[in-house]
This record gives sequence, C-alpha cells and structure tokens, in this order.
Amino acid sequence: MSVKAEVVNENPEKPTELTEAFVNENKWAMRPCFLYKEEYNDCKSIKGRFNQYFIHGESIDCQQWKRDYDNCSRYEDKQDLKSAQALIESEAERRKERFRAHFDNDVWTKRKAPPPDWDKALPEWLQKRNENTLLDVKSRQAKGEDIHLIGERYLCTIM
Repeated sequence: MSVKAEVVNENPEKPTELTEAFVNENKWAMRPCFLYKEEYNDCKSIKGRFNQYFIHGESIDCQQWKRDYDNCSRYEDKQDLKSAQALIESEAERRKERFRAHFDNDVWTKRKAPPPDWDKALPEWLQKRNENTLLDVKSRQAKGEDIHLIGERYLCTIM
C-alpha cells in the first residue's frame, strides 16, 4: 500500500504535473492541520508520555507529527505541493503501519465474497422478538408502509 510519486523536477520553483496530479488524487488522505498539531501536543504531553511508557515501555518520537503539521501548514498557506506530497506519503506510511497486523495475519482465511446466504430471512422467533422495535418500524417506514404505533408500544423512554 505504498504511495510514492516518482517526481523528477529540475526546477523546484515550478512543480511537475505528476506532483499536482498526485496531490489532487490523494488529497482525501490529508487531515485538517489542527489535528496534526493536537496529535503532536498530545504525544509530547505528560499524559501522552505516561501512556507511551505504559504501552511501548519507552517514550516515542513525536517529531513526525510536528513535520506533518508543518507540511500541512505550508500546503495550506503557500500551496506547496512538495509539502502536500510529503504529508500524503506520511499518512500512507501511518496507514500501512496501522494495518500491518491485519495483513500479516495468517490465522484466518480472508473471504473473497460474502457467504451465499448472507441475506436470508431471520428465524421466526427472532422476527417476532424484533417486531415493533424502532429498527423494525423505521425499516417498514422506509419501505413505504404507513406505521402508527402511538399508544401501542413505547419505543424509548427519556428520563
């Protein structure tokens, strides 16, 4: 899941078309800048350091959050495409690390498609139990049925 852009740019003043296309295509991966600043502040706080020591046994390096915040700010303020590209690549690396255990898992066989009977009807006893619940009423209303349950059964109680 590595997202790397092959950019060869002799003139750093004018970004290449590939960089612009790369940023426009992957802009969805960028978070708002204030979130990077919050992550950085949380990472270097006393509470954050205590949590890191508890989880990892040592303090972790928070500089990547700072670099991401700086890159995000440069992109927002100056439309610096190199900063946006670096930020997108950092997010891709973060996602890759987050899903590493999922992709390295060889205990379970991953399905290619849902089971053939995934949408079969519920057993009758379960249908009876779920009758007139909020989910059932909303489902029937979405199908176009005219449902009025006032007085028959209360769906929720506010105290």
